[in-house]
Amino acid sequence: MRIVFTGGSGKAGRHVLPYLRDRGHRILNLDRVPLGAEGVADLSVDLTDAGQVWAAQTQPFDLSELDGPAPGRPEALVHFAAVPRIGITADPALFANNVTSTYNVIEAALGLGIRKVIFASSETTYGICFAQGEKRPDYLPVDEDHPTVPHDSYAMAKVANEVTARSFQARTGADIYGLRINNVIEPHEYAEMFPAFVTDPDLRRRNIFAYIDARDLGLMVERCLAVDGLGYEVFNVANPEPSVDLSMQEIARRYYPDVEMRREMGARETPYSIEKARRLLGFEPPERWRAELEAAGQAG
Repeated sequence: MRIVFTGGSGKAGRHVLPYLRDRGHRILNLDRVPLGAEGVADLSVDLTDAGQVWAAQTQPFDLSELDGPAPGRPEALVHFAAVPRIGITADPALFANNVTSTYNVIEAALGLGIRKVIFASSETTYGICFAQGEKRPDYLPVDEDHPTVPHDSYAMAKVANEVTARSFQARTGADIYGLRINNVIEPHEYAEMFPAFVTDPDLRRRNIFAYIDARDLGLMVERCLAVDGLGYEVFNVANPEPSVDLSMQEIARRYYPDVEMRREMGARETPYSIEKARRLLGFEPPERWRAELEAAGQAG
């Protein structure tokens, strides 16, 4: 497929783009910072400028596309670009950037006839990650039906983007899938971070004791590209295991003693449910962190 991908030079995108490239997709990365990866075209675009966003999705991906027939419109848009968390810019600037850019890229894609849009939402929509003090889930496991009542500007923007996407889907009938992505872990971060998570599980409370390997986020995007006809859907995205060396039952006893358990859960099942992605998309990421620590000689 010919794919326009925004934010491909960021923490997640720099792993997702090579994954998609290696599976034969042709990609244009819209980002203010070039990725510089072989086989991926880079284009500097201000996504808050609607004119630039529209133009970027109509022009050739690179000069090689000038040879032969015009390649036609892209077949999919994947939108990951954003200010990635609170505390980087002032809250009003974060909200304005993340909401305006999402509106612009979806509007342009659908206006140009692209029928598959995938956008990055977030675990933060559930109101736990960036809440002041301790906020517990309403129930476990946390699935896509859990209320989304954010406490911060980043999550507010993500919820607004979900509303925007759903409205565009209702108007056009295109497939638009939102990914509520958990804490993204790059390969080198296992050895740097997970020993501390094993020693002090409290560090993972704000992420609902979950994570997603950046490489497996590529798998999730690929599954979304492959499955058509779902209309508008949101999906939790995480690896299948908790990010701490505790069973799910120990996590519940220690951190969520008064939280409703809606079903029996496996000992090594993530509290951040990915059952919907499994069922509708065939998303089956592997367990990662124990093997990564063992490979690094840090197994506990």
